[in-house]
Amino acid sequence: MRWKRKRTVCSTVIILLATASFGGFAQAQWPERPITLVVMYAPGGGTDTVLRTLAAEMSNARGWRINVVNRPGAAGTLATNFVRNRPNDGYTLLGSSSFGKFARVSGDGQSKSWRDWYFMQAATNLASWSVRPVSPYQTFADVVAAARANPGQITISTSGSGGIWHEMAASVAKAAGIELKYVPYGSGQAATLAGLNGEVDVAGGGVHEHIQFVDSGDLVPLQQTGATDILTNSGKTMPSLVNFLPGIREQLPPNGTYDIGIRRDTPIEIVRQVQSAFLTAVNSEAFRAVVEQQRLFIDVKVGESADRRAAELESITATMFQDLGIPGARSAEELGLPAAEAFDEWWPPEDYEPLPLY
Repeated sequence: MRWKRKRTVCSTVIILLATASFGGFAQAQWPERPITLVVMYAPGGGTDTVLRTLAAEMSNARGWRINVVNRPGAAGTLATNFVRNRPNDGYTLLGSSSFGKFARVSGDGQSKSWRDWYFMQAATNLASWSVRPVSPYQTFADVVAAARANPGQITISTSGSGGIWHEMAASVAKAAGIELKYVPYGSGQAATLAGLNGEVDVAGGGVHEHIQFVDSGDLVPLQQTGATDILTNSGKTMPSLVNFLPGIREQLPPNGTYDIGIRRDTPIEIVRQVQSAFLTAVNSEAFRAVVEQQRLFIDVKVGESADRRAAELESITATMFQDLGIPGARSAEELGLPAAEAFDEWWPPEDYEPLPLY
């Protein structure tokens, strides 16, 4: 199976045009009270940090009050179901990672991203493996050798069973031909701390969650899933996975994403208002500064581009989880999706209708 990394740049011109086109809706009509953004992961992790910043910039852009609450658990299913069961009035938004795809693949089989949700993607990230300086495994090759000698015994922390860092770690392990033992924690931050505390052999997580500890010398980087090496502020190198598995260059796992979702049956005028605030927020200096600081990437997708990507990521994950034999994972067919290799020919499905956003 081939994973193709796609990069999309949303130009300032598009953002400004989109923002201007929504100005005709009378803002005094909505919102009349605070909005709640329900983040599907625990406080302090990368998803929480990015989405809190995005919520703050949306509030600043429109003079709204957006309260952020965390409802972690079941790979995003708890937060997804909570928001889906709230009224379709736009007052409860979903703060998600990777379009909430793990909720669908791992537990929530009742909704479809392109039929029941409208997502707006803000940024993407890279996965990272690191160890403590006292670890017997000081390189990626060391971990591979140990895992081949002791299949399923080398432990790696993840943000949760079936979550983004579980998927990314499993995809890297599959590419390397090894079997690891995945230990779930409540967030990427918790997974990183587990590595720092010696609770696991390898700390899984994101580059943005590891880089400060690499700079401080508390973690030694083994690999990250970018196509090239990353140089930290202190001059240390976080090596690309391509260095160790050259054949994976064109098959790197898909980036994780940071996005906001709204029920698709919300009145279109409200969806336009939310998207307008979102586009202004992702173009703000404050948001871009946080993204740069966290070593993330601005990658904006809205409209049909976001709908397509949400469905595509579900297809990729469902196909991979079936290949890996992850317990409880639903197949692409069960989710009304094609296998990953057939996605391009399948999209758009017969029941897809883009929202009239412009």
